[in-house]
Formats: sequence, structure tokens, C-alpha cells
Amino acid sequence: MAMRIEDYAFISDNQTGALVSKQGAIEWLCLPRIDSGACFAAILGTEENGHWTMAPQASDARVKRRYRPGTLILETEFHTNGGVVRLIDFMPHRDEHPTIVRLVEGVSGSVAMAMNMRIRFDYGWVVPWVRHIDGGLTAIAGPEGLAIRSPIGLEGQGMHTEAHFTVGEGDRIPFVMTWFDPTQSPPEPEDAEELLETCEKTWVQWSDRCALSGELAPDIKPSLTILKGLIYRPTGGIVAAATTSLPEQIGGERNWDYRFCWLRDASMTMTALVEAGYIDEARDWRNWLLRAIAGDPEQQQIMYAVDGTRRLPEIQLPWLSGYEGSSPVRLGNGAASQFQLDVPGEVLDALMVARRAGLPPDPHTWSMAEVIMNHVDGIWQQPDEGIWEVRGGAQNFVYSKVMAWVAADRAAWHYEAFGQRDDGKRWRDLADKIHADVMANGFDADRNTFVQAYGSKALDASLLQIPLVGFLPADDPRVVGTVAAIERELVTDGFVARYLTDDAASDGLSGKEGSFLICSFWFIQALAMQGQRDRALELLHQMLDLRNDVGLLSEEYDSVNKRMLGNFPQAFSHIGLVNAALACQAGASTSVPPT
Repeated sequence: MAMRIEDYAFISDNQTGALVSKQGAIEWLCLPRIDSGACFAAILGTEENGHWTMAPQASDARVKRRYRPGTLILETEFHTNGGVVRLIDFMPHRDEHPTIVRLVEGVSGSVAMAMNMRIRFDYGWVVPWVRHIDGGLTAIAGPEGLAIRSPIGLEGQGMHTEAHFTVGEGDRIPFVMTWFDPTQSPPEPEDAEELLETCEKTWVQWSDRCALSGELAPDIKPSLTILKGLIYRPTGGIVAAATTSLPEQIGGERNWDYRFCWLRDASMTMTALVEAGYIDEARDWRNWLLRAIAGDPEQQQIMYAVDGTRRLPEIQLPWLSGYEGSSPVRLGNGAASQFQLDVPGEVLDALMVARRAGLPPDPHTWSMAEVIMNHVDGIWQQPDEGIWEVRGGAQNFVYSKVMAWVAADRAAWHYEAFGQRDDGKRWRDLADKIHADVMANGFDADRNTFVQAYGSKALDASLLQIPLVGFLPADDPRVVGTVAAIERELVTDGFVARYLTDDAASDGLSGKEGSFLICSFWFIQALAMQGQRDRALELLHQMLDLRNDVGLLSEEYDSVNKRMLGNFPQAFSHIGLVNAALACQAGASTSVPPT
């Protein structure tokens, strides 16, 4: 049975990633890239769907975990009556063969260990053919091949592989698993210690480039490392999360595949990284963006695969029971075909932030932006499915209109900043037109609050973005009223719901959901911008306490049952943490441009 979501850690090589439980079990791993089929999928089913467990034979071991500073190299210490053993899990950065290294290190005493591995390709469906080779074994099925090497003897037992061994103080026993194309020979074995040294050096060099300082920097930097781990290095694409179908409600149907590059999420991720001084990542993402959205603007999507693939058909995997029985388990995402008006605003805002931070200009970027804006000019009055990707029908969502204003405002900023006043005036005029439309149709004067959609009485946490993007000042009475209304109706114990599913726009789904963590972080930002820094800091520390023992956050939090929900780790949540902490540290927003 899978553990709680918060009981997992994340390792990455910037091409794929794995979830490792406190029990030393890898229960989610897709190879060779993050949106490939999983060879370990126990988290969405049972042990029979694939796992790799390395742990003491004693069942009462106490566990302590940490990442090596500035890295995603995971150290899990098992404390037993006989001694202490440390499990070091990491994924070396590579160009060809994805690899997981598990180093078992004896710290003190003597500890009897057990390894149990079930390889099941195609998301826990396909049992491979396993055979012994010098120094280990291979597992092959169709286009998938794995080579597992260790000085410890590996034995087949009833469609899985086992090993039993004892670790004494000072022992370091490696297990190295490498993916390969089975039409080729398995790659030559590599030295685990050398891989560890190189991996740590690569991560530390990246972390040392962080430009942040201040009282909250130690809380921000781990989230930046997680965001870095969600970048697909070969293309610069940034995925929303490392998993699919971890539920928004235990036992419910709100289970989605997040292993794709949402333009919205990626733009926000890039902005957070730029604030920390990571310009190279901004350049790589910009290059990915130019490739992914190339062509007819009417064919642009709100998400793509890491290589820019556009077809992401949504299917279900009936052989997987789902996390704690939460079905269906989905692959692909039907939201890829939705119209979401907010996306151009997030993209152009990110491009502006990167440009202001020093990213050298690219001759094609603003040509692309002009094409996008010509399209926005023609469609901004249309209803859309919005930031929350509702499946109950399009509406004129206020947040979407606000972000259409952002798109026009940032386009105007670009042309004004670089001396092209005539072009800037066109987009400034459009921004003014959209602004007036939102003020006329999206604000409920009787309640002194903006509303979720034109003609609606419902609230929506995305309205907290109004001051964050500079649509209105944070101290504007209408913003103050909106923040107060959201606090009354959507905030419970400091946690903010996206909307009330009973009276908001139909999202076309049954059941409830947890509190979206990014919404709570937006609330904190808004409070900080309104001068309520002490209150904002109090709530920020409450959110920081939600992080698991290695600093990770999922998408949502169930404040009743005190547990994480949704895909994991979630870029949105860590973006929110970074921005909220920066706002609290500065006492104001760090990303709103002059208009």
C-alpha cells in the first residue's frame, strides 16, 4: 500500500524523476523521460505494479531523511537496534542512459538489509524477461530495457528480484540501474562513487548561483531546487509536476496527468527562477517556447509535451486501482485543447520579467509576441475555460480578462521601453479597453468585491492576482474589499479554496477538493502588499510548516485530515512559496512593472 503523499521524496536528473518513500521504496519512476511509461508505479496501485525497495530487514527502524545541501541527492538514515545504515539515492545528470544509483552505507554497528524489486513496464502492466549478466541482470520487454548491477548477488523469486546482505560500519555497497534501448547492448557499468561526486558537484554549482539573500532565503532556496528538478534539460521545457493521477480528493475522480508543460505554470516557474538570478533557465525556456508555439496562433495550446508535442490524448489505465482507490488513473490531459484566455498574459509577463532581469534580446521573441497579441485582440471578449480548466462550459472569467489586460500591458511596456511609441500606443489602448470592461462587468459594487465571472456572485481565489499583476494597486478599496471577501468565504484556518464548488462555475466534476496551496500563497502576497506584513509572515510560516521533512509540497492540502493531496512535487505550490516569501521579505511585490 502506498504511503501518504507527504512521505515521499523526489530525485531528478532533469530528464525524469522518481518518488522515494520513507520506507526506502521507489514507487514512481518513468523512463527514459518524465512523461514516458513508468517501470515502478506502485504509488498508483500495489507492489505488483512495480517498486524498488531497499531497507533494513527489521521492521521497527526509525527514519531520518535529508537532501544534501543545494541538491536533490537524498539521504535516508535507518536507525535500528543493531546499528545505523544510510541509503543515498540520486540520479546522475546524463545525455543518453537514465540511471538511478542507490548507495547503501554502513554508519555504525551491523544492519541486515533486504532489497526487493518488481519491474513492471508500461505503468505497471508489462512483466519483463529478466536474465543474469556479469555483475547483475537485465530486464527487457519490447522497447524497454534495464540493466541492474551490484556486487551483491541478485536472485529471482516468483516474478521479482531479491537480495539479502549485511552492512557493517564503513561499508558502501552500490546498486546501479540504467535504462537502455534493448536493440543495443547494455551500457558499460559506471563507478557509483564517481557518479555521486559529479552529481553533487553539478547541483552545488547550480545552487551557488542563487542571487537571493535575506531572512527567508533559506526557506526559498529548497523550493528553487525542486523547480530546477522539474525542468527537462534537453529542451528547456518545465513540467507542472512529476506525477499523474495523485488525487485532489481521496477516492474521487479529480485525478490528472501533470507531466506536461503548461505555458502558465512554466511561465510562473521561470519568473520565480529569474527573481533568484537564474537567467540561463529563462533563455532555455524562451527557446522551448518559440519552438513549441510556432505556427498559426489559432493552433496554439495551453500545454505541450516536454519536446513540444501537441497531441496529448487523455486515456485511462484500468489495471491501476489508483492512489488509495482514487480512480480513474489518467494519462494525457484533455485540457490541452481548451481555450484559456489567461495564458498569453502569463507568457508575456514572464518574457518581460526575464528581459528586465538581463536576458539578452532575441530577434524572434517579440515578433512572436506581436503575433500572439494580434490574436488576443480578436478573442479577448470570448468566454474561456479559465485558469482552473473547468469542464462545465466556458465563461467570461474575471481572472482571464485581467490576464488579457496583462498581455496588452506587457506588450505596450516592451514597445514603450524600446522607443516604439506608436506600436506601444496600440497595445496601451487595448489594455485600457480591457481594463474598463473588467471594471464594468467583473466588479460587484454592492458587495465591494470582484467576482469569479461576469454575471456571477461567486468568488474565486484567482482574483487575488489582481494586485499581484498590477491591474489595480493593493490598497485600492476594491482590491481591499476583494481580499476581505475571499477571507470571509474561501479561507479556513489560513487555507484558501480555489472556489466553492457548490456555488461557483461548474467544473463538470463530482466531489470536493482540498485547499490549493498556491491560492494560500497568493493570499499571503496580497496581505504583504497591503502592508499587513506581520500577518502575512504568520501565515507564511504556517504554510512553511506544511512542507514534508525534505521540503516538498503537493498541489493541495486537506486541512481536515491533515494530509497532502494532488500531484507531487507541484511546481505551482513551490512557485507560490517563493513569491510569497519574497513579498514578505520585501514588504511588496517584486514583479509588478511600471505601467
